[in-house]
Amino acid sequence: MSTTITSFEVHRGELDNIRIVTSEVADLLDGQVLLRVDRFGFTANNITYAAFGDMLGYWKFFPTEEPWGRVPVWGFADVEQSKHPDVAEGARVYGYLPMSSHLIVQPVRVDERRFADATPHRQVLPPTYNQYTFTASDPAYDPHRERERMLFWPLFFTGFLIDDLLGGSNFWGAEAVVLASASSKTAISTAFFLVGRDGVDPIALTSARNRAFVESLGIYAQVLEYGEAKELARRPSIFVDMAGDSAVRHAVHEHLDDKLLYSCFVGGTHWDAFPVEGELKGPAPAFFFAPDQIRKRVDAQGQASLDTSVGEGWARFLTWVDTWFTIEEASGPEAVEQVYVDSLRGNADPTRGVVLALGE
Repeated sequence: MSTTITSFEVHRGELDNIRIVTSEVADLLDGQVLLRVDRFGFTANNITYAAFGDMLGYWKFFPTEEPWGRVPVWGFADVEQSKHPDVAEGARVYGYLPMSSHLIVQPVRVDERRFADATPHRQVLPPTYNQYTFTASDPAYDPHRERERMLFWPLFFTGFLIDDLLGGSNFWGAEAVVLASASSKTAISTAFFLVGRDGVDPIALTSARNRAFVESLGIYAQVLEYGEAKELARRPSIFVDMAGDSAVRHAVHEHLDDKLLYSCFVGGTHWDAFPVEGELKGPAPAFFFAPDQIRKRVDAQGQASLDTSVGEGWARFLTWVDTWFTIEEASGPEAVEQVYVDSLRGNADPTRGVVLALGE
């Protein structure tokens, strides 16, 4: 029995060039499973996946004909068909998905908690993104919190890991951590953990449009607009760049100079200003890649320690998020396109999140 798969695709060199395509999939092979994508969250982080798609291989997870690409998302899917003896039809999973109606996976290392996708083209990619968790046996799963998990969990986890990296190095002696694109969910998650640290102030760099929102969060010791980078106090500092804006990066490095002890970039919400031109003062920016920090943390303290720490932080984070964040749902190709375009243009409301379904 064939299945029609509908996919939302973008041109890899022109991120505002969009198309909807359909394809037919015949019967599954032995060992394969057909996931029906139920819902997924979409945030500025997904724009980062597209902006860094070629550099970091994000386009390789769900390939299609070039020069088109399928932007990865985090969401929930149900097993519609299974030819794997250990994966039951009807099972619900959480994981890394394409903006499509379906996905074929080849489960391996199946246990009661999760499986990995062994589809050949994904084996050279970071294993963190190849894991699918069964909701029925996931102790952290709450059916009433699916929407929050789709919108916040990957970004919250990244924020946790950034704090873990910086704290593990005793912040290199810094007194402040400057976060660009401070209204992004990754920056907010990072600052949420930083605000509990003694002797280190989280400092926000944001747009004029988002300044009031960032100030309202109450987690930043100071909020400045991008054009006010020269007002940063020249004290030992760390720069964590979620914006990927070359002009902002240069301004921060130029002003802080020898007071800048460490610099890293995490995302690219300002995708159209990403290219780096000219030399930078201070330390060369390092790229923060979450799977690398996960591996370091697990090697040092074990998976159980990581799971416990993240779970405790997630519970506290959700209680706080409920005070300022609202979630909407939308479905259909037109709705998906509108949310994508709004995020691409930087017009998304940071106090609202959208959970999407490609099907009506």
